[in-house]
Amino acid sequence: MPMHAPFRRLPLLAVALLSACAAGGGDGAGLQIGGGAPVSGAFGAYLAGRFAATETDTTIAADSLLQALRVDPDQPELRTRAFLAALMDGRSDALRLARLLPDNVIANLLLAGSDVQGGRWERAEQRLRQLNRAGPVQVLQPTMLAWVLLGRGQPDAALALLRPLVDANRLRALNALHAALIADVAGRPREADRLVRLALADQPEPSLRLATLASGVLARASHAAEAQRLLDAIGQTGDDAALAAAEPNRRALLAARGVTTPADGMAEAYVALAAAMRAQAQQDMAMVLSQLALRLRPGFAPALILSADVLADQSHDEAALRALDGIATDDPLAGVVVLRRAALLDKLNRADEGVALLRRLAEAYPAQPQPMARLGDLLRRRERYADAAAAYDQAVRRTGTLRARDWPLLYARGIARERSENWAGAEADLLKALDLAPEQPLVLNYLGYSWAEQNKNLDRAKAMLLRATELRPQDGNIADSLGWVLFRLGDLRGAITWLEKAVELEPRNSVINDHLGDAYWASGRQREGRFQWRRALTTDPEAAEVPKIEAKLRDGLPGYPANSQAAR
Repeated sequence: MPMHAPFRRLPLLAVALLSACAAGGGDGAGLQIGGGAPVSGAFGAYLAGRFAATETDTTIAADSLLQALRVDPDQPELRTRAFLAALMDGRSDALRLARLLPDNVIANLLLAGSDVQGGRWERAEQRLRQLNRAGPVQVLQPTMLAWVLLGRGQPDAALALLRPLVDANRLRALNALHAALIADVAGRPREADRLVRLALADQPEPSLRLATLASGVLARASHAAEAQRLLDAIGQTGDDAALAAAEPNRRALLAARGVTTPADGMAEAYVALAAAMRAQAQQDMAMVLSQLALRLRPGFAPALILSADVLADQSHDEAALRALDGIATDDPLAGVVVLRRAALLDKLNRADEGVALLRRLAEAYPAQPQPMARLGDLLRRRERYADAAAAYDQAVRRTGTLRARDWPLLYARGIARERSENWAGAEADLLKALDLAPEQPLVLNYLGYSWAEQNKNLDRAKAMLLRATELRPQDGNIADSLGWVLFRLGDLRGAITWLEKAVELEPRNSVINDHLGDAYWASGRQREGRFQWRRALTTDPEAAEVPKIEAKLRDGLPGYPANSQAAR
């Protein structure tokens, strides 16, 4: 499926460079770049395509690189890049170019997928067996071969291929799951049941996709109660994925087969590896694998969601939204998609649209806390603190009995309440969050700092913040909070030590620089104090803090006259 993104205009220097490169000639088919002069030469089009690819504008990248290839068809690197661009943009040219790249792993995977879709099983098997088994392909090859063998009508051979990998505990969860799915498609429920239990045993906290596929296998093996419990566990995580395990999605998940053909199974394998690549910050490979999955299984929601996540990681938010457009509104993952869409709309300064989406989602899932919790997050980011607190109120009511995993919800509501001048409610939330998660440094920090600001419970705040610094020794905000508590306690030497560390960790934080200025001034180091206050004014202070800092620069720190001989 094409992954289009809005084209960003090239910087003027880049446009000039491309125009100069193109001036050397070409085929006369001028390509318009960002509204500037046509780029007609092979090298100019190549550079334009490279730039567009880095911007994840797959349409311009494919147009440019394919044009360059028409001008200079014998350049191996150009051919490879044009192939990848065509693949990422969902073009038929990708198959044509893949046939010209016999040693390219991605090209051969694409061709093998095409053979599978065409029922050319022997040719698909041959391609997969000839692959260089280096890198990620080493993980994929056995699974892909097993699905092709099933397509050839050889389920015994398919399961025999995966059995040693399952028995040797080599990527057991992946191989056992696919063996279970193969047995399930082949109509062997008892064997599928045994294998899927091995996959679940290897992953005590299964992902949503593993739980979804496994629950279907268990249900078809006459273990409906276990399948329900597996989805219950997902529903109780409190994560966004819980929406997919809620009714009416649950009935659909248990009734429908997640995988019905070898092409489906291969697409599952691609997405699993793509998720692993994304976790290792290999976004380009993750996107390629997602596109291979979508070639085999158009509209496959897990692949589209993963593509959107990768695009969002790279700040291509419009493209991420477009990727999510390909998911059907009745897909069991549709609720999860709405949560992602709302977050993307917020990033694109379309917060009102995000708010509307989340309110409709909350109505569709009246028992689930996630829509209102995400609405609270969105409103809090927009500094609509009272509205955020009200949204969190509904999320808490929907949550019911609070457990350790729910501390972030209370922490978030505590912040919203504190910012909307409801300190009593905020303190209650933060204390409850601390009861649920006593070692959570974010809660320790926020509550300890709030007490320091109010000049209360200072000894307890000090103990809490000392523990928080042990848990997160490189967190400048926590170091600042401890320094500020020590300042309030009159320990200027200790305050300066911690505040100097905080400034080293967070040199562009206005509040921290301001605090260090106060500590310097109070200890008699007025020149250094003024320097830190001036620095605080240059590091994006909140508007309300600017006149306070300017007053200190003019009059000094209240309660500490200039040239004070306070202990350093």
